[in-house]
Amino acid sequence: MNDPRSAVEPAAAVTVPEAVTALDGAPETVTGPHGSGRPAGRGAALVPVALVIGGVVSVQFGAAVAALLMPRAGAFGVVTLRLLVAAVVLLAVCRPTLRGHSRADWGTVLAFGVTMGAMNNLFYQALDRIPLGIAVTLEVLGPLALSVIASRRLVNLLWAGLALVGVALLGGAGGFGRLDLLGAGLAVAAGAMWALYIVFSARTGRRFPKADGLALAMAVAALLSLPLGIAESGAKLVVPSTVLLGAAVALLSSVLPYTLELMALRRLPASTFAVMMSLEPAIAALAGFLILDQALSTTDALAIALVIGASVGAVRGQVGGDRKERKKRREA
Repeated sequence: MNDPRSAVEPAAAVTVPEAVTALDGAPETVTGPHGSGRPAGRGAALVPVALVIGGVVSVQFGAAVAALLMPRAGAFGVVTLRLLVAAVVLLAVCRPTLRGHSRADWGTVLAFGVTMGAMNNLFYQALDRIPLGIAVTLEVLGPLALSVIASRRLVNLLWAGLALVGVALLGGAGGFGRLDLLGAGLAVAAGAMWALYIVFSARTGRRFPKADGLALAMAVAALLSLPLGIAESGAKLVVPSTVLLGAAVALLSSVLPYTLELMALRRLPASTFAVMMSLEPAIAALAGFLILDQALSTTDALAIALVIGASVGAVRGQVGGDRKERKKRREA
């Protein structure tokens, strides 16, 4: 697929969201009213930045609302409600065609859906056990590792080391025993699924037009999560107040950020987008503090800052390396 984001895909993968699969490109400039392709003015340039920040805030505050809903519906139940509502909305909006796709296309979207379902279920199980900010920080390690591996640049080993220092600080003087070990492990596993999600997201985006692949994969994830939600929560899933809160989680964590990021990436370079998305752990910590009363220690805050710094460094380093490679190919 002729996609300018493909050159920075490993870098953007550090924090790439669902929206990326739906795009055909992320232009570096905003086309003027006469098709001039001139860079946007300062005011216009701030619009996509505000959209990205709005998407990040929506995702993390949606996760905080999900944590509040877990005592009612359980972690599996919350994931089921979120994925079902998101799938219904995306299918209604995208109306993906079911004909004309090969067996390989369906295999790709199935793998994407399975990975999406596993990522969400693992993360929400972690969120049920450890603070939101720490859960997101540990989850980010998966995409960060993918970015480091894909880059094959020695400098990114420095960023990996910086992230490991941050993880060590999260353990603190008392070690990870102060955290729920199962919760921490689930967050790391969710990060591994996030890395796979990125891979299958890119493949699905190449095989399906617009957001069709995402809508179909979301439906697969919802169907796979449904038995888990029913087994854990049963009739609680159809309580009107629970359904309403579940719909709010779906809108905040999937539909709204997807829409905002889709709009932003049409006018924002994918590299800039990825750097901004690296702020997710900090926004998650803020959401946990404001909604869930999850205060972080100074050491935890420093650890999160180190992981954010590692993500930003990996993204910028990968983008710089890709630009040099493209320049060498043009000169050759």
